Amino acid sequence: MQYDFDNIIDRSGTCSIKYEPVWRGRPADILPLWVADMDFAAPPCVQEALIQRAHHGIFGYSEPDAAYFSAVQGWFDWRPEREWLTITPGVVNAVCIAIRAYTEQGDGIVIQQPVYHPFESSIRITGRRLLVNELILRDGRYSIDFDDFEDKIRQAKLFILCNPHNPVGRVWNRDELMRMGEICLRHGVIVIADEIHQDFIFPGHRHLVFAALGHDFAAITVTTTSPSKTFNLAGLLHANIFISDAILRTKFNDEYTKSGLSQPGIMGMIACQAAYTHGAAWLAELLDYIAQNMLFLKTYLAERIPAIKMIEPEGTYLAWLDFRGTGIPPHKLDETLTRGAKLWLNAGRSFGKGGEGFARMNVACPRAVLQGALTRLANVDWENAEF
Repeated sequence: MQYDFDNIIDRSGTCSIKYEPVWRGRPADILPLWVADMDFAAPPCVQEALIQRAHHGIFGYSEPDAAYFSAVQGWFDWRPEREWLTITPGVVNAVCIAIRAYTEQGDGIVIQQPVYHPFESSIRITGRRLLVNELILRDGRYSIDFDDFEDKIRQAKLFILCNPHNPVGRVWNRDELMRMGEICLRHGVIVIADEIHQDFIFPGHRHLVFAALGHDFAAITVTTTSPSKTFNLAGLLHANIFISDAILRTKFNDEYTKSGLSQPGIMGMIACQAAYTHGAAWLAELLDYIAQNMLFLKTYLAERIPAIKMIEPEGTYLAWLDFRGTGIPPHKLDETLTRGAKLWLNAGRSFGKGGEGFARMNVACPRAVLQGALTRLANVDWENAEF
């Protein structure tokens, strides 16, 4: 391999929320595999582009030019138009803007739990009504309860789609996306499509852009993307939001303006353009490394800790682990992981309904780090754990 993903980089003292456990009440010796933040350096092409711009020395107000949009458009397997694009500091920021732009206080918003927890918090802090279409886990795979989905959509103004789904790892197929889209069209519901993990797809699966499935779908959709997960650039606060419908786009941009933000940060644009122009080879090796990490995790659990089951992921670099077979009460799981395994994972309950007894593990780390985490899990006396 051309790129060294086995290299362990010391991230202490870098203001990383992932590696400052005391900031969040965790013990100093805990191993963090929680937040979706990779332990790999950004690709050399990104580092070099940022260094070159830093040497220029002027960091004034900036707007994306034609070369930037060409790089962004060329990255995707669909053809968004330039006028559809708004750059925001992040996907969650865009979700909150869309909620305020398209709904009023008390309006219903549908999410599919267990799901990325800022969806629920964004709904609650804006005074909207949470409607949960809980995913169904059967034989180790999640699916959608479409009868319940349509019942919830009837009560809603907005639906937040997560594809690939974080944390359960589903990459929704064409039939599933079409069925959800037709239900939303039938009831006049707008869709926010969070597709931030779209570059992390495992063999045998294909990510389909929801808005690209048809003009009618595009007309009701806000598509949120970012290079932040793919190239580990979250700290640069940069996301590309696409809205083809002129009315929806105007409402979104008007609400965005009310937030007091205008031009995007120059370094985020520089990093995004470099990544999308020159980062494909790096990403191809990264995807292979992550796939091998997932296989390592699955094999280790099956051989050493069979009470813990991994839900087979179709996408993302996040493993959804089922601890219910250990006998640990769900409300004690996070404490057991923290004090017994000295391991920091995302508690499943934070993802909402259906998350109890689960935890999310970030496997985008050097293999030795992952092996160390699994050794800590194996050393827990699950039958007699009392914390």
